[in-house]
Amino acid sequence: MLQNALSRFGVFSLRLLSRMPFVFLYLLADIFYVLVYHVFGYRKKVVRENLSKSFPEKELAEIIAIEKKFFRYLTCLIVEVIKMDSISAQELQKRVRFKNADLVEVYLKNNESVLFCSSHYGNYEWVCMAIGMAFSAEHYPIYKPLSNAFFDDWFFKMRSRYGNHMVAMRQTIRTIQATKDRPTMFTFGSDQSPSRGDTKYWTTLLNQPAAIQMGVEKIALKTNRPVFYLRTSYVKRGCYEVDCVPICLSPKETVEFEITEAHTKFLEDFINKEPAYWLWSHRRWKHKPEKIQEFPLEEVIS
Repeated sequence: MLQNALSRFGVFSLRLLSRMPFVFLYLLADIFYVLVYHVFGYRKKVVRENLSKSFPEKELAEIIAIEKKFFRYLTCLIVEVIKMDSISAQELQKRVRFKNADLVEVYLKNNESVLFCSSHYGNYEWVCMAIGMAFSAEHYPIYKPLSNAFFDDWFFKMRSRYGNHMVAMRQTIRTIQATKDRPTMFTFGSDQSPSRGDTKYWTTLLNQPAAIQMGVEKIALKTNRPVFYLRTSYVKRGCYEVDCVPICLSPKETVEFEITEAHTKFLEDFINKEPAYWLWSHRRWKHKPEKIQEFPLEEVIS
């Protein structure tokens, strides 16, 4: 009972905070940075370990510089996510610009569906939110529901603004089948670490063995839908550019794991170029290869 009351109050407080102007929110983010990084050291150990193992060639001073830049950005990301509750369509379109969207529209206008790979890089929440307005077809982002029902409901409503149709991860196949007769866009967070019970494929990501989500490849092979990567670039505080990069336009002409390797390598390349804007605070490499069983492709797509 107390937990529910606290959750309601938390959501209410965040919704009020969302109404504040950006200048106030970014000032708050600067204060958060001092508290999160210098006072409480939130997940600093996790971030330091992830960075050190990902960039073994870098000196400690370089690692710490990236670490600080990441935490400064993380606090900005937090207030930007809170702002999703009240941001207008015009404001969002001004702050999230799409590049090469015409490459995607060629398929949509031809009554064909596409698949998007995304990652926890830059403001992935704003990007996903803006897709619903930026393209001519219906958008179905795949998401993992939160354990707290009140915060899950709040996030669901925010993410569903401006034309998005949120799909819980376990409902992906059913939703694709239900929408197969019209052009759609499905967006997958391809850099998430799979849970133990899910299908996994092992490769190397940033110098470490990593289990990779196979959802994009499995759907692509089953439906032959073209795959694009949403390559997000940080332009300046609160502004992003999203390049729609073709990863695979003819999935059925590929060999098994080719698409998965392609989007993983693509992610790795742009993290290497500008590492501070990836979500280093997640325990991305918590699973070890010897503890995870691989499942055959047909078990998931049948």
